[in-house]
Amino acid sequence: PSTPEVKKQRKAQKKLLARKLSQEKIRPGTPEPVEGREHVYVQTELYLEEISDRIIEVDGECQTDEFLDRPSTPLFIPAKTGKDVATQIEEGELFDFDIEVKPILEVLVGKTVEQALLEVMEEEELAQLWSHQRAFAELRNAEFAELQRLEEQDRRIREEKERRRLEHLEKLRKQKETAEKVAARAFAQRYLADLIPSVFSNLYDSGFFYDPIERDIETEFLPWLMSEVEETLQKKVLGRMMLDSLIRMVVEKRLDEFSHPPPSHQTEAPAEEPRATDAAPQVSGEADAADQPVAEKEETDQPVAEE
Repeated sequence: PSTPEVKKQRKAQKKLLARKLSQEKIRPGTPEPVEGREHVYVQTELYLEEISDRIIEVDGECQTDEFLDRPSTPLFIPAKTGKDVATQIEEGELFDFDIEVKPILEVLVGKTVEQALLEVMEEEELAQLWSHQRAFAELRNAEFAELQRLEEQDRRIREEKERRRLEHLEKLRKQKETAEKVAARAFAQRYLADLIPSVFSNLYDSGFFYDPIERDIETEFLPWLMSEVEETLQKKVLGRMMLDSLIRMVVEKRLDEFSHPPPSHQTEAPAEEPRATDAAPQVSGEADAADQPVAEKEETDQPVAEE
């Protein structure tokens, strides 16, 4: 019924549902769980409610209205039209079994015999087909075996031919390799015949082959001898320089004495002057005598130094 009170109740219910939906939209939801965890739904209402896997079942009853049984609907039979007619048939007018069954039996027996003959002929034909198939299978197996034998023989012949060809190629390769080795050996011998003496002569000229005594003399004795000769010559040169300096000092001193006039107290002894003058030539003669052996020694040592 569309009464004003019912309309008011419906409007109030719609407003309440709209308010609940707006509150649910405004209310923030639960954030997503972090990785490795999951939310558990916990009941937070005031009235606790038992949670179980088995659904609570309640038996209820209801009473239906009783109705009366009615009889089944009668079969529809249309009304008759026309008049009933009857015909009298005497015995033996329509069907005589002994006479009428004969052609039926002949047909049945003939069809049965014909079918039997057809089946026998089919069996014989099948047997002949099977024999032909067996003969054909035997012939095919024999031909297949012969084909396999021929193929195997052909394969062996081809393998033998290939093996002979490879052996011939290997023989030709070895002959070629042997000829190349012989040619290389002959060329190497002919090339090394002149190469070895030239190499040894070059090595000998370069100093790789040497006499140990000669090398010892050249590397040890001759440098020592040259150093000793050089030291001896330096000593001789030093002695000669010192002797020259002494002679120069004496000559300069004598020159200074002769260049200045003698004092008065020395005029009384003129005999002593010639002695002094005679001494100088003597010293110079001694110096010349001393220098002469040194010069001779230098001349004798010069070839050694040059060597």
